[in-house]
Amino acid sequence: MKPVTIIGIGMTVEDLTARHLEIIDQAEILVGGKRLLNHFKKSPARKKLIGRDIDSVIHFISREMKKKQVVVLASGDPMFFGIGRRLVEAIGAKNTRVYPNISSVAAAFARIKEPWDDVQVISLHGRKNEALLFNSLEEENKIAVFTDPNNNPAWLAARLLKNQIINYDICVLEAMGSETEKVNWYPLSTAAQMKFADPNMVVLKPRPPGTKDKRPLVLGGPESWYHHQNGLITKSEIRAISLAKLRLAADHILWDLGAGSGSIAIEAALFIKRGRIFAVEKKSERVAQIKSNKKRFGIGNLTAVQARLPRGLAELPRPDRIFIGGGGKHLKSIISAAAQYLKPQGVMVINTVLIPNVEAARLTLEKLGFETDIIQVQINRSRQMPWAERLEALNPVWIISGMRKVE
Repeated sequence: MKPVTIIGIGMTVEDLTARHLEIIDQAEILVGGKRLLNHFKKSPARKKLIGRDIDSVIHFISREMKKKQVVVLASGDPMFFGIGRRLVEAIGAKNTRVYPNISSVAAAFARIKEPWDDVQVISLHGRKNEALLFNSLEEENKIAVFTDPNNNPAWLAARLLKNQIINYDICVLEAMGSETEKVNWYPLSTAAQMKFADPNMVVLKPRPPGTKDKRPLVLGGPESWYHHQNGLITKSEIRAISLAKLRLAADHILWDLGAGSGSIAIEAALFIKRGRIFAVEKKSERVAQIKSNKKRFGIGNLTAVQARLPRGLAELPRPDRIFIGGGGKHLKSIISAAAQYLKPQGVMVINTVLIPNVEAARLTLEKLGFETDIIQVQINRSRQMPWAERLEALNPVWIISGMRKVE
């Protein structure tokens, strides 16, 4: 049995080394897509076309490798969303040799002069990865997307617009490595109406917040409107309910403790017109996010404060309302410390996804003389499937409300 050699072509045959070409010249059977095989028409090797039925091609290779020298031609890097993975799994690592080349993602980011060590790569090429894509979009990642004729750039741009994800620039790279190569950035609304040459791929890049990136201030705005990381943001539906529980008035002072991206503090400004809002967060990078979101939404009465709770509260003006969205294992001490400053008839609202913290919050509030109320909120959001939509559950959230009793 002869090992099967898998060679990545790169973007063009010009990316092949002398060693690559030597191996291809020695092949008895060349396997590849039509475009790649066309580069080696003069080769005396038997040609096997890779079509849609990958399983039959792998069966052919498994049979022929027993007597013949089989070389498989792959575009880009064969182990990066390529046929290399399937072949190694099917015939075994000991029976394969892999020669990588320039991947289309590396080539794409070289074209647009951007680093790609922080890029999330998602393939929609024959894959149902839309949920993964939208989760990544919510986290404001820089994303490279492998497309196919159905999940094409126009479809993708339209899906983003439908879901109100408008803070991304889209770059479409068409026919990379060919004479007809095109690389252009487009507004989403323009890309949604266009047709693009195959093969192509897409780069999605979040726009930095700035004057051109203003957002309308609404209750329960989409998470994608906020600058945040790794999904660490109060989801829009939970945000609306939590703000309702706070019972805010125009002249209130609100503390948002463990503020994260500051989404609760931002939307509280819809109700607090003459008062002040303080978003307290321990991590400097999240304080920077709060400040960028403040600028993005044009909130004038919001102050971001970096402090490790429960420290830092004594310097703030006494609040009418307190929201706690974090706390973790320190929740009891944070509640107790914050309650010392809360005005008479003040309200404290706590969000948690941790079961032990539900009871910890309730007991702590009641010991401090609060009347308590607990609700659990379970949100299911629609997700697009190939021909219909399904519901996808988010983590259940407990919302514990405490109102200070009149003395």
